[in-house]
Amino acid sequence: MAAKTPGTRVAPIRVAAEFAPALIAWQKRDGRHDLPWQNTRDPYAVWLSEIMLQQTQVAAVIPYYERFLARFPTLSALATAPLDDVLALWSGLGYYSRARNLHRAAQTVAEQHHGRFPETLDAVMALPGIGRSTAAAILVFAFGQRSAILDGNVKRVLARVRGIAGYPGEPAVAAQLWREAEALLPETGLRQYTQGLMDLGATVCTRRNPNCTACPLSRMCIALQTNRVAALPVPKPRKPLPQRRTLMLVLQRAGDILLEKRPATGIWGGLWCFPEEEAGADAVAACARRYGAEVELRDPLPTIAHGFTHFNLDILPQPVTVAAWPQRAEEPGCLWISPDDALRAAVPKPVRDILEQLIGNRRGRAGADRGIKR
Repeated sequence: MAAKTPGTRVAPIRVAAEFAPALIAWQKRDGRHDLPWQNTRDPYAVWLSEIMLQQTQVAAVIPYYERFLARFPTLSALATAPLDDVLALWSGLGYYSRARNLHRAAQTVAEQHHGRFPETLDAVMALPGIGRSTAAAILVFAFGQRSAILDGNVKRVLARVRGIAGYPGEPAVAAQLWREAEALLPETGLRQYTQGLMDLGATVCTRRNPNCTACPLSRMCIALQTNRVAALPVPKPRKPLPQRRTLMLVLQRAGDILLEKRPATGIWGGLWCFPEEEAGADAVAACARRYGAEVELRDPLPTIAHGFTHFNLDILPQPVTVAAWPQRAEEPGCLWISPDDALRAAVPKPVRDILEQLIGNRRGRAGADRGIKR
């Protein structure tokens, strides 16, 4: 925890005058300058980075961002691509509604804005999946417009510097933070200022163990002056998350596995997954009921724990060998595919984890067989 620094609070008028210059100078000197989306003014590339960075760490985003731009280098390429291809490239990054909204927004820009990304806050916010802060960041970085951002990192910086108590998710606290964000916005140097806010929250004014001695705003930080750095911002009130369990049927036939496409909305919407049954269900009876197939159970795979925003999920993968598969079970939305090819499809992370277990087990058996032959 940061140590208390003696001194008096800096008056609001001085904060407004000193905040932006101090932050801009720090960003030029000590901020991040080599992220792949920092050297572009292409609104499509800027928009993509801002969407990917929502609730996801920079290190995780970089390889996805680079692969995505290589496959869909322009907004037009994204708008005309099949959604399955978009979701496949997003697979593993999580929060898949971002990918679906990105695809829909690209189509909206192509259809309603003649392929040109809009340049007003209201028009950008009208696109699927873009809120006020994300829209402002796009306008700043792509067009140099004067617009305030307020993502999670910025909320933390402003709550500490201005001594704003309360959980930022509460409407009254959020409104106060927005007022501060607007009041501190400079007239010039918008790109460096906005990037500086992001960098400071991500690398110095962190949630845990902030480096207050390296902060360019320490002399005007009310939280530091009053020894409340660890207490601000107030965290979200914790509620115990419900625990759920599900059985995933890992049907295997002649080296292929069966995947089903989930509905477009809801958890893992539009992604390919293993068929699911209620935990505790008889897997043989479930397969017979669903497909009319003759199957044999194999040893279950280890349980996979997966967390969502509103609940935790234990996934029980049950491998099943298909002895006979009726033709009537071949329906749209079902796909027999090799585990290796499935890894390149639009599958969520737990399914990817199960596929990797299957592939690892298969290679292990193959290695053992070769050892026996020797």
